[in-house]
Amino acid sequence: MNILVVEDNSLMAQLIQSALTRQNFAVEVVTDGTSAIDSLQKQPFDMVILDLRLGDEYGVDILRKARAMNINTPVIILSGDLDPMTKVEAFTSGADDYVTKPFKVEELVARIHAVARRAQRANSQEIQLGRLVLRLHDRCAMVEDTVLNLTRKEFDLLETLASQKGRTLNKEAILERIYGGRDEPQPKIIDVFVCKLRKKLADALGGDGVIRTVWGQGYTIEDPAMTAPRVKRAV
Repeated sequence: MNILVVEDNSLMAQLIQSALTRQNFAVEVVTDGTSAIDSLQKQPFDMVILDLRLGDEYGVDILRKARAMNINTPVIILSGDLDPMTKVEAFTSGADDYVTKPFKVEELVARIHAVARRAQRANSQEIQLGRLVLRLHDRCAMVEDTVLNLTRKEFDLLETLASQKGRTLNKEAILERIYGGRDEPQPKIIDVFVCKLRKKLADALGGDGVIRTVWGQGYTIEDPAMTAPRVKRAV
């Protein structure tokens, strides 16, 4: 699980990072809201641990900005504020959990797992993009009644892009997602996977493209429901 920790207290950040790393989580630490949003836009995370007070920044404002940008990564707020209305504000702004300081690391880890389970159930076992459906429970991609013959990595690539539809992911982020930091090849392998996957999708969808190249940035999948229909020229 990839976790982004947003904490400006270096001692607290180090404590959280060390504890989560021991639990086999991949952890990135940033100290301000701008860096947090930038990291969330560059690569997909499974969870965000967000401190409520970051110097002059208010964590809820950062959370609202992320949600307004359609960044739906689960967020756990860390705060020493026990005011019930502060908790209400955090939850209504899009927080998934609220952990008060001081806390035990074991509690934070348990909360992370609980929020991850809820997020997984909420995301359902299917992702639909027009006529294309990904069944996550049995790793099956279908167009209507036709099952696509995808390799494991092709499905991983398709799931990664589909789960972040509308967002552009660079090759390094995709590589981290489908290889998990283990035995990663060079980023250019993603171009090969995309090429092969595009052909299979085009054959199944009658030539309709799904994966878009954003030059200089990476790849994205567009939700057909959010894009304008193509206008065919008269012959």
